[in-house]
Amino acid sequence: MTWLIALMVLPVAATLGAGLWLELKPRRVPAGWLKGGMLANVLLFGLGLAGVMLLGVQEVLAAEPAAAGLMDISMGKGLALIGIGLPTALAAIGAGIALGPVGSASLAVIAEKPEMFGRTLIYMGLAEGIAIYGLVMSILLLGKI
Repeated sequence: MTWLIALMVLPVAATLGAGLWLELKPRRVPAGWLKGGMLANVLLFGLGLAGVMLLGVQEVLAAEPAAAGLMDISMGKGLALIGIGLPTALAAIGAGIALGPVGSASLAVIAEKPEMFGRTLIYMGLAEGIAIYGLVMSILLLGKI
């Protein structure tokens, strides 16, 4: 099993290493070389992932008695847990949508007037607060179960 995980980690490490090498020593690299290297990395990663999925099933099935205590979750409780996670998810999506334009406008203002940094930071904090409110709501709802 460890060789499959190594098969997944090595392509990622090779990609990071190649990127770092090309960043430190820039030169013109043929497009075919990059395309072939990325294809080889993706294929190795996919092969390792498929192996972990196929061979990991036996380990999960062998651990069946350990999961016997988790069988008391009903359909209603599962739906309630999904409903508790929705405020955090939707608030995070909303915060991401809000931070895009606010962040780009903040960078444009800071580029022209660096003394406006503090004020733009407040606007970004207000947009990020939306996600925090969703997280607080999920924590409060989780206390009700």
